[in-house]
Amino acid sequence: MAEVSGADFMPSVDGWVPAARHVPSPNFDARPADLPTDLVVIHNISLPPGQFGTGDIEAFFQNRLDVTRDPFFEQIRDVQVSAHFLIARDGELVQFVACTQRAWHAGQSAFCGRQRCNDFSIGIEIEGTDEVPFTAAQYETAAALVRALQLAYPITALAGHSDIAPGRKTDPGPHFDWNRLAKLADLPAGMLPYQP
Repeated sequence: MAEVSGADFMPSVDGWVPAARHVPSPNFDARPADLPTDLVVIHNISLPPGQFGTGDIEAFFQNRLDVTRDPFFEQIRDVQVSAHFLIARDGELVQFVACTQRAWHAGQSAFCGRQRCNDFSIGIEIEGTDEVPFTAAQYETAAALVRALQLAYPITALAGHSDIAPGRKTDPGPHFDWNRLAKLADLPAGMLPYQP
């Protein structure tokens, strides 16, 4: 991956990050007016499940997944979702939706009493599963991105998908090292409300 500076992770006025490879998804709409974007939600994803680097995540988020490639894809044939960002195993950052728009990543969810987390959050998918550790490059990219998002938006907290949809979702899973991310991104403890 080419060397990038911290400034490259700062979203532009229209919500696109220069350091990211832009792969626009149709799976978004407008955020509610006058609602601050103050939460970052961390997910994990792999397609097919447990496989990395296939290109299927991008295809899925663009509604162009070839369902004949794997039997699992029949289960998600008609699903229309997208996070704002994906961090690949090598640390590459891909952006699908502008931060200023509402990406369809969280589904039915609640954070500290507020429903519909898509309305006020930025979703970051990290390529991985609940069963395997994430890579050093992924933590470095995630930290740089989170630092920049903090500067661009009134981010007050980070949460896992499992935190905002307990019982329905398990990601980013037990191998995600929240303390490592917090240290790399220089986050205050209060920004990780679900951590001890």
